[in-house]
Formats: sequence, structure tokens, C-alpha cells
Amino acid sequence: MEDVLEVYQRPFTDDEVLVCLDETSKQHIKETRTPLPARPGEPEKYDFEYERNGVSNLFMLSAPLEGWRHVKVTDHHTKVDWAHVIKELVDEHYPEKKKIVLVMDNLNTHKTSSLYATFKPEEARRIAERLEIHYTPKHGSWLDMAEIEIGVMARQCLNRRVPDQESLKREIEAWQDERNKKGVRVNWRFTTQDARVKLKSLYPTI
Repeated sequence: MEDVLEVYQRPFTDDEVLVCLDETSKQHIKETRTPLPARPGEPEKYDFEYERNGVSNLFMLSAPLEGWRHVKVTDHHTKVDWAHVIKELVDEHYPEKKKIVLVMDNLNTHKTSSLYATFKPEEARRIAERLEIHYTPKHGSWLDMAEIEIGVMARQCLNRRVPDQESLKREIEAWQDERNKKGVRVNWRFTTQDARVKLKSLYPTI
């Protein structure tokens, strides 16, 4: 825990960027009956019946100090999917940075071994050398600032029925573009000293 908190407090050079990564999913819901449009004094009405239409996985990449986020929508959340997201992060989103300080949870697919399972060794090594990885502790995923972005996205963009993946991509792209345009940053205030006081019971007794 303290490792991640100290990463959030340290200064970054122009050659570095802090990026947080997290995942979530969205179930696609198709209407079985046409919703009734909103009228004066009455909201739009949906029938309680619906048709399940699959699930999409969402990788949230967030640079909280830069006011930037990007959501990659995929069919699955395998090691190959994660590897391609990381390659895109390195080569397309931040090609000018020498080091990407990456904070994420300790999921079994979130390993540099996933890069080697997906790409040729020299390519996997090239990508891995650009990364400085820090993992949140078990049961401590709340320390990942990308989780905050997922919460905002859930409230502002995903709090309604989305029928299919193409519709989901359009909705998310519009949401992230608007949020990036505003340059919304995360104001993280929880420090190592706060942890030692408020979470004292989690520390070993010496």
C-alpha cells in the first residue's frame, strides 16, 4: 500500500507519466418493447423485460495528473487483450515518454509474462523496458485511481441500457472525449501518513 501511495506523491519528470489501469465490464441489454418517450412531467419509460446481448470488457487507462483517460472495449479480458492494451499505451498514447509508471491491481493477466505470451521476445522486452509497474495490494484495489474514473464513467455514461458493443464504443468515446477536453484531474489526498493513522489496525504489531 505504501509503495503505491509514495508513487502518487513523488515528482515526475517530463520524460515520465503516471498511468493507472483497471478493468470492468458492461452487459448489453436489448429492449423487447419500444420505450415510451419522455413527456412533460413524465420521464422516458422502459419495460422491465429485456434481452441479454452479451458482455463487453472495458480497460480503463487513466493518467490522473494529466487529466487524460482512454477506455479500450474488448470482447474478453485475457492476457493477450491486456498485452495489446499495454502496447497501445506505450506506442500510441505516450510514445514520447521514456518511462510509464503503471499502477494496477495484481490480476493474474497483469504481468509482463503476458507480453511474452503475446509478442516475440524482443518486442515484449522493448515494451516492458518502458514500464515501471506498481501493484495495489490484495483487497486494496481502491488505491488504483483508475477505479475512480470507472466510477465516474458508470454514473455519467453506463447508467442505462446499451444494446450492443458498437453503441457502447460510441457512448464511451463521446464521454471520454468530453472529459479529456475538460482536462479533469484526480485530486488524490490520501497519503502514507494518513494510512499509518487511519489504517493502523492493518499494520503488523512490533
